[in-house]
Amino acid sequence: MPMGGKLNIETANVELDQAYTRNHPGSKVGSYVSLAVGDTGTGMDAGTLTHIFEPFFTTKERGKGTGLGLATVYGIVKQSDGYIAVDSAPGRGTTFKIYLPRVHEAARIPNAVNGNQKTARGSETVLVVEDAQSLRELASELLKDNGYAVLEAANGADAIQLVERHQGVIDLLLTDVVMAGMGGRQLAEKLIPRLPKMKVLYMSGYTDDAIVHHGILEPGIALIQKPFTAETLTRKVREVLQAQEKGKA
Repeated sequence: MPMGGKLNIETANVELDQAYTRNHPGSKVGSYVSLAVGDTGTGMDAGTLTHIFEPFFTTKERGKGTGLGLATVYGIVKQSDGYIAVDSAPGRGTTFKIYLPRVHEAARIPNAVNGNQKTARGSETVLVVEDAQSLRELASELLKDNGYAVLEAANGADAIQLVERHQGVIDLLLTDVVMAGMGGRQLAEKLIPRLPKMKVLYMSGYTDDAIVHHGILEPGIALIQKPFTAETLTRKVREVLQAQEKGKA
């Protein structure tokens, strides 16, 4: 909505019947909780609508979008056995409706939420590269609180300059996968020759399938999904640092 507008968010309990599923391939009869998000923006034409869930498809100018956002949403909904529908037209805005299977039992709270899980501490040096300042500062603070020495960089170019100035060892590169200018994989490929013993842990808000299937990363590469908890981050960092095999770029 470049000129402003209204964003509507609605939730409801709904029943999808056979009449609905006949007209919406991919949906299933059953009880659902729906989440509808609608705007009064520019909308999309029919041609655009046929591609919106494809990974790396974007109508934004270069550097403004990765084309992975809706692909990630689609993957999460499908993995949850749900259904997503979209209604849009030029000048009429866009409404997405997500249907997730309704459950009638209270969710079990993992032990980690109750504080029963202990974070994994260490003393190694970690280089954190993340273009989102708030997330970079959060990850760095969590690692410092658990004994790690932390170096920070906002992008790949800054990280390379930091490494050139740094006199000591860097044990782990913790980097976002998708960043403007230089992605995490390209950064790791540039740094590994200078720091051959450095391990690499990638972080991303996109699903594993989207990252691996489209060649951004190879299968088996160490990856942590965003958002993450302190316990998840520190445990994964320790896991990668203690791995016998050299980190891959």
